[in-house]
Amino acid sequence: MDPSRAGAPGTRRAGSRPRLCGDGAKEMKDDIEPWPAVVTVPADPAEPPSPALSAHLERLTERARDYIDAASSVNTRRAYASDWRHFSGWCRRQGLEVLPPSPQIVGLYITACASGAALPGNKPNSVSTIERRLSALTWNYAQRGTPLDRKDRHIATVLAGIRNTHGAPPRQKEAVLPEYLIAMLETLDRGSLRGLRDRAMLLLGFAGGLRRSEIVGLDLGRDQTEDGRGWVEILDRGMVVALRGKNGWREVEIGRGSSDTTCPIAALQTWLKLARIGHGPLFRRVTGQGKDVGPERLNDREIARLVKRTALAAGVRGDLNEGERGGKFAGHSLRAGLASSAEVDERHVQKQLGHASAEMTRRYQRRRDRFRVNLTKAAGL
Repeated sequence: MDPSRAGAPGTRRAGSRPRLCGDGAKEMKDDIEPWPAVVTVPADPAEPPSPALSAHLERLTERARDYIDAASSVNTRRAYASDWRHFSGWCRRQGLEVLPPSPQIVGLYITACASGAALPGNKPNSVSTIERRLSALTWNYAQRGTPLDRKDRHIATVLAGIRNTHGAPPRQKEAVLPEYLIAMLETLDRGSLRGLRDRAMLLLGFAGGLRRSEIVGLDLGRDQTEDGRGWVEILDRGMVVALRGKNGWREVEIGRGSSDTTCPIAALQTWLKLARIGHGPLFRRVTGQGKDVGPERLNDREIARLVKRTALAAGVRGDLNEGERGGKFAGHSLRAGLASSAEVDERHVQKQLGHASAEMTRRYQRRRDRFRVNLTKAAGL
């Protein structure tokens, strides 16, 4: 696969030229190499080249690639790669060149996205999707050493008009409230490894207000895996979860529940004991007809599928049809459920969710403070 079309970071190889597509448009074929495959080191003519030095540099190159991957999440890289392919395909169909970056072309592209003309028969993109695509283009161009100026009037003015014309409140996922969660837990088989694992993930995600990537990224201890995003420490009164986020490390405290049936600590300990996990990822695939536990870490999309599946099985929001109910719940429903249900000072919820501002926390609180203050009555009506 052409790395430039996959959104991989790097620079354009000297000497690459556009070639003509079948419709006569120029297709830019850029071989992107994040790091040079061969490093030339000036050597003393009297000494033969040192193979040990080349091997050392090769190891450093591989390590540098690992650090590049660690700079952003897998989901972010996947989305940016998809958006770059979307933009590149649109440029080819219009007979436009992808490189060098052109604010005028990008302005036309986001206009096409907003009007539904980016792909034949496609629906218009939402404002949030257009903003994400623009961020993806900015990132990809920066990795190629050709920055895109988002403040250019051809982009900024068009984007402002799109926001004013098509802007709408975000469609938030339904919060999983405590009564919903208890009903969802009852749909899981307590006699199977898969059921015990899913039970622990739901309770841990809710009580910790964790993102789906944070749930599956946990290890049993510190520095046990290279792809881990944190670890847990189980204490007498609860559990401390260390998490690595965008702005560094933070700790999340999860207390024990009022009973073992709803206690996230008890659920996790039961899963770890019966799954015989003593090192590495907490949550793994269950294989062998539900009798074996593999070494691989679960994908974070499994959390979204689990929340949706158990919500449907429990009959949550039975006033809606199945299609509408299926679209109401996702991984973020667990975080929103904690924020909406915890009757504590807002600052404690903000700390638990890891939000930088109280305003962001309030977006998650779907129900807690609704109509708590009645200004109509307070005004004398």
